[in-house]
Amino acid sequence: MVENAYSLRFDGYYFKTQTDRLPTTSGIYGVYGLSNSFRLIYIGESSNVRDRVENHEKRTKWQSKIRTGEKICFNVALISSRERQRAEAAMIYKHKPPCNTEHVNSFQFDTTTIRTSGKNACMHDRFTVRRKLRVIGKKF
Repeated sequence: MVENAYSLRFDGYYFKTQTDRLPTTSGIYGVYGLSNSFRLIYIGESSNVRDRVENHEKRTKWQSKIRTGEKICFNVALISSRERQRAEAAMIYKHKPPCNTEHVNSFQFDTTTIRTSGKNACMHDRFTVRRKLRVIGKKF
């Protein structure tokens, strides 16, 4: 079993009208509803964060989760391509944002510890997740 630890320093917050300021490099990003407080609604990853956020197929779903008076905003942590999917899966599994479907109920990687810092509203500062596979309808 290979345990890994990742430190994610989040930058932001970028409003919907500021997506041109998002990095064009590899990273993990959070999507929020913001009024008086933050609500984490989605976590994603991409080799080009700006392009992914601007052209994401779930943008309509994100907008549907925004409450009256809220605005959409984003944060982002830069992380190398080969580490990003495991770190994203751990973040989703721990936080269970309402617009995520994959990794919400299962975690297919070995033990993973995440530390977040910076602009990390609604995210735990430190946590560890362990492999948990979802069992789908067994027949005997």
